[in-house]
Amino acid sequence: MAKKFEKGKMVPVPSTSIIPERDLDKSPILECSHLGIDFGGLRAVDDFNLTIGRTEIAGLIGPNGAGKTTVFNLLTKVYQPTRGTILLDGLDTSGKTTAQINRMGIARTFQNIRLFNDLSVEDNVKIGLHNQEKYSALTGVLRLPKYWRQEKAAHRRALELLSIFDMQDLADHKAGSLPYGAQRRLEIVRALATNPSLLLLDEPAAGMNPSETAELMENIVKIRDTFHIAILLIEHDMSLVMGICEGICVLNFGRIIAKGTSEEIQANPAVIEAYLGKRKEG
Repeated sequence: MAKKFEKGKMVPVPSTSIIPERDLDKSPILECSHLGIDFGGLRAVDDFNLTIGRTEIAGLIGPNGAGKTTVFNLLTKVYQPTRGTILLDGLDTSGKTTAQINRMGIARTFQNIRLFNDLSVEDNVKIGLHNQEKYSALTGVLRLPKYWRQEKAAHRRALELLSIFDMQDLADHKAGSLPYGAQRRLEIVRALATNPSLLLLDEPAAGMNPSETAELMENIVKIRDTFHIAILLIEHDMSLVMGICEGICVLNFGRIIAKGTSEEIQANPAVIEAYLGKRKEG
């Protein structure tokens, strides 16, 4: 029997959005207003509005081709929006690069795993720590004492992060030698190493068996509670989405067709039609 996770009560905020009640006394971590992008004459995403509380686990779902990964690419500035605004922790992200967005507090994983396969597990995590290095290039080249101090600190931090998934004993293994599920977990750890305030997970359960998915659900909640961050995930495994997501946004053909709690989404006729098709009149 699937484990039930305690979810925060969702309450209205002054806009039409809802956030967890526990986040009411804090400003949202993410606010998207009328966000959209066109590719030639095609409106890939249009009038996308979303607010995420500071410790919310949110879901972005929809049929294949609905525009979900495009939204992630807009949030991380892989694509620059054609229109609309994105506020991260109250700051406008207009004109920012992907690297700047990462430093501002957004980290992500990908549908297709993107690890440095020939590097060790620990070195993959250390790459995520690069934006926290405090020594100059000259200090690194000359291997001055400050360099060694920070390398030692990075080693400790990498093992701490790996321990979230009980992977610290794999630190010296090549990333490419890990089983598929472990590679998925390593990519999440590397994203966490950048010290995000919002973690974007693009189909984190893809390719996992039911027991791995159940463990992943527990770890996503553990990450939220340990780091006190928000998490937005794209996922096709509805048991995962409905099991842990507090607010859920449903896309179809680039537009939002429903927003609400898991109970509201499961009962929404527009969502049912998008997934199952319109029932023919008998």
